[in-house]
Amino acid sequence: MSIEFAILDWLQTIHSEVLDRIMIFITTLGNAGAVWIALAIALIIIPKTRPVGFAVALALILDLITCNMITKPMVARTRPYEIIEAIELLIEKPGDYSFPSGHSAASFAAISALFFSGSKLWIPACVLGALIAFSRLYLYVHFPTDVLGGIALGIAVGALAVYIVKRFYKMGAGERLSAKGGRK
Repeated sequence: MSIEFAILDWLQTIHSEVLDRIMIFITTLGNAGAVWIALAIALIIIPKTRPVGFAVALALILDLITCNMITKPMVARTRPYEIIEAIELLIEKPGDYSFPSGHSAASFAAISALFFSGSKLWIPACVLGALIAFSRLYLYVHFPTDVLGGIALGIAVGALAVYIVKRFYKMGAGERLSAKGGRK
């Protein structure tokens, strides 16, 4: 754990007023998976991208269950700012456990659903998801392994969601999910 604190403590040395505001904004986009839920809804509304939207929505539901309802309470890992109490948080204290990072898990659930669906939207989504995951470290609310665990969990549930949607969406044999430039 000392390596993890070394990383978090180093990140504290790069803080600035501007970067603090940016990271707070970015992390807020990931609160409750809001940006990803909005994306799923937008994709579902558009008939051409509806299957991809359903895959993203299902990935977020699977993430909520596996991350927030099962893994976090089961692991019950203390957050870094609860151990190093001298840290002044820039955001409100999260009310749940640290492992895995829910922001990272939701982000990468959506990203991997987009990727495995063949949507090119995964590229800008990945940039935003990486920034959201980084913001959790910058803000001292997660350990690096929390973020890595969230990313791994997100990728797994995103892939599972696409598999389920492909199987049960009643698509033609051999047809792939499609969305703006996605595979067909």
